[in-house]
Amino acid sequence: MNRRDFTKAVTLATGVAASTASAPAAQQQTSEASYDFVVYGGTAAGVMAAVAAARQGMKTVLLEPRDHVGGMATGGLSRTDVGKRECIGGLALEFYMRVGLRYDIRRYDHFVAWFYEPKVGESVMLQMLDEANVKVLFRHRLREKDGVELSSGRVRSIVTENGVRFFGKVFADCTYEGDLMAQAKVSYTWGRESMQQYGESLAGVRERTPLHQFLVDIPARDSNGRLYPEISDAKLEKPGTGDRKVQAYNFRIIATDNPNIRIPWPKPEGYDPKRYELLALLLQADQKRLGRPHVLHDLTLIAPIPNRKADFNNKGPFSTDYIGKNYDYPEGSYARKAEIWEDHVRYVQGFYYFLANDDRVPPTLQMEVNHWGLCADEYEDTNYWPHQLYIREARRMVGEYVMTQKDLQTDLRKPDVIGMGSYNSDSHNIQRIENARGFVENEGDMQVPVNPYQIPYRTILPKRQEVTNLLVPVCFSASHVAYSSLRMEPQYMIMGHAAGVAASLSAEADKPVQEIDVKKLQSILSDQGAVFEYVAIPQWSAIGKLRTRLVPKGPVRWNY
Repeated sequence: MNRRDFTKAVTLATGVAASTASAPAAQQQTSEASYDFVVYGGTAAGVMAAVAAARQGMKTVLLEPRDHVGGMATGGLSRTDVGKRECIGGLALEFYMRVGLRYDIRRYDHFVAWFYEPKVGESVMLQMLDEANVKVLFRHRLREKDGVELSSGRVRSIVTENGVRFFGKVFADCTYEGDLMAQAKVSYTWGRESMQQYGESLAGVRERTPLHQFLVDIPARDSNGRLYPEISDAKLEKPGTGDRKVQAYNFRIIATDNPNIRIPWPKPEGYDPKRYELLALLLQADQKRLGRPHVLHDLTLIAPIPNRKADFNNKGPFSTDYIGKNYDYPEGSYARKAEIWEDHVRYVQGFYYFLANDDRVPPTLQMEVNHWGLCADEYEDTNYWPHQLYIREARRMVGEYVMTQKDLQTDLRKPDVIGMGSYNSDSHNIQRIENARGFVENEGDMQVPVNPYQIPYRTILPKRQEVTNLLVPVCFSASHVAYSSLRMEPQYMIMGHAAGVAASLSAEADKPVQEIDVKKLQSILSDQGAVFEYVAIPQWSAIGKLRTRLVPKGPVRWNY
């Protein structure tokens, strides 16, 4: 990919020209638009919030800063983090059922497709938005410094960079970054709490992280005493210490082994193989431990999806997770975020290019890597590269109720339940350091089972003394430990669904979102297939509530 194409790809993906800030908003003339519900961020949560509210009769607009809807659910994460499938209901389950219908998996006496192609997932979401008459506006990014107008504890309007002011009765911040929430002066945090803050045994710096770890001793320094690239010079704090460090981001690559649509792994601008010196050392040292050359699945988690494609994710001690290079992202300016995004593109592209071309890669592994490539029929407007950086965690609201470790393990029931979660506490590594013995070591990984637990409505609510007409179903109120389980796309959809219905009840009753009739919210959600109780059964009850509506007898009449 040449510089011009790369810059175009980054601009399309981030909404900011590479290394260039956007034009000053003061140069633009502001127009106005008024809606009942203004949803900022076209993530999966934003789509479901908008659809849910519109189905309740609200005049709804969905503002997306970039060019696509679905966030990670259509941006590379096609191997859905399901957890216990019986915990997924409502609009989230409807989405996965609609995807299944696109693939006609009824032929196999099944109705849900958890694994799918990004272009199919995005098409389904666009159809849901269209059917609900949601106004979708792309390239509408919140003005950076003064994009939110507050009045008497309410968001009165927001202004986007292209000069449009949106008035609304209720607003939702459904972005991964939480920029609207932050400008609305809602309390928030980022990074890791200490063990002491909420009494969480999993909090803070991790004492022992055996997974995605170096299983052979590799010196952290070269013969001249210099740290190898991609190793931090930071000293490891004692276990349980809090910090402002963030779990690693990456790109979830959609690859194919179909030569008819396979695009060779691109060489990033400024590629330097020395950046992957540690990977070369790992390949050499770990081969002795394994007793064989590496295969690609040792270095990349390969999850097959339809039509000879696969979702490639991080796996092992040195993979696509760009460890330690995202700490500035949560609080970064738009320009700084764009720099970090671009740096992640270069790193992940370079990772695969190194494996595909470097002489130090075992020939059998190199042959396997080159058996795969990018897909010519995915992400065509961003040079076949995913349009969404995997922002696993950024800002987290400190709202009406902060979910913590106990809410995933012991205190599982909530009076204001709006859905369920069940995925492991799953934090990716946070830093790569030189340990006390002089060897390289990763820190921060967390993969701890949880019990299926109820998600309270309060976790998507700001404190009532701060803002009374804003809902936050992505940067919701949770500790790092709890967020690491709840941050899965189905749960974002579940909370987005609840936010949309809650917005309609708030507007209808002219009450703060913190004071709506929660029993009525739960009743509506239940009627729409939401799941509040975990029951392990072969054909879970939520499917029964949706099948009649979504799968009529005879031919399906949706226009695809």
